[in-house]
Amino acid sequence: MSSIKKVGVVGSGTMGSGIAIVAARAGFETYVYDTNSKNLENLSKQSKDFFEKSVARGKMQVENLKPTLQRLKATSNMADLADCDVVIEAIFEDLQVKHDLFSKLNTICKQETIFASNTSTISITEIAGGSGRDDRFVGMHFCLPAQLMKLVEMSPGLNTSAESFSAAWKFCIDLGQSPVKTQDTPGFILNYFLIPFNNNAIRMVEAGIAAPEDIDKAIKTALGYAMGPMQLLDLVGMDTQRLLCNAMQNLTNEPDAACPPLVRRMIAAGHLGKKSGRGFFTYKDSKMFGA
Repeated sequence: MSSIKKVGVVGSGTMGSGIAIVAARAGFETYVYDTNSKNLENLSKQSKDFFEKSVARGKMQVENLKPTLQRLKATSNMADLADCDVVIEAIFEDLQVKHDLFSKLNTICKQETIFASNTSTISITEIAGGSGRDDRFVGMHFCLPAQLMKLVEMSPGLNTSAESFSAAWKFCIDLGQSPVKTQDTPGFILNYFLIPFNNNAIRMVEAGIAAPEDIDKAIKTALGYAMGPMQLLDLVGMDTQRLLCNAMQNLTNEPDAACPPLVRRMIAAGHLGKKSGRGFFTYKDSKMFGA
C-alpha cells in the first residue's frame, strides 16, 4: 500500500461515482464531495446496488460488503477533504470552474495532498496553474465505466515533480488499476481516438446510414469492443460529449472533434442519455453499469 490512505473525490456524477467505488473497493477511506445533494443520494444508492451485485456475482466476499460501504462517505462539506492524501477532481470540463475548485482546495487541504484531475481534454498544466501547487498536480484519466475499466491514463504537467508523479502512479497500482503514461496533450491516448470516432458514429445516425443498434452491433461484432459507440455515448451523456468536443476542438482545430448538430438537438430535447432515461436508446432505470 502506498503512503496514500485517505482519498477525496470531487463530483458524484458518473465518473466521480465510479472512481469512488474503485477507491473504496481497494481499501481506501474515500470521501466524495458534491454540492448537489441529489447526486450524493444517488451515489449512496448506486454504490450499494453495485457492491451487492458484486457479491451476488461472486466478485466480492460478502464479509467485505459492509466495511467497503462504510469506507465510502458522501459529503457536501469541502472541509472533509482537508486531510485527504490525494483529491481527484471529476467535474465538468470548464477550466475556470476547475481553477476555482482547486484554489479553494488549496486553502483547505494539507500541504502534502496531491491534486489530480480526471480530465483528458483540458491541459493538466493549465489546470495545475490555478491550483497553487502545480508541482503536486497530476492527470489521472479513468475510463468509463471506471468501476469496471482498468485503464488509467497518467499525465504529468510541465511543473509536476517526479516525486508526486511517482506517488500518484503507485497509488493507481494500489487501486488495482492499470496505468499508462501519456504526455499532457488533448485527448491523451484514448479520447484522441474516441471523440472523433464517436462523432463519426453520431454523423452516421444523422445521415440515416444506419440505426444506433446496428452501428453498435457492427462495432462489437467486427472489432470486438465490449460496448458500441452509441451505448457508450448514452453512458457519457450528450451534455458531456458536447463539452468534450468543444474543449478538444478549441485546442486542436480538428474538424472531426466538432460537436455534431444532432448532439445539440438531443440536449435541447432532454435526451441526454442514460442519466435522463433516453438518448440513442431508452432506459427504465438509472442503475450504474455493472449494478
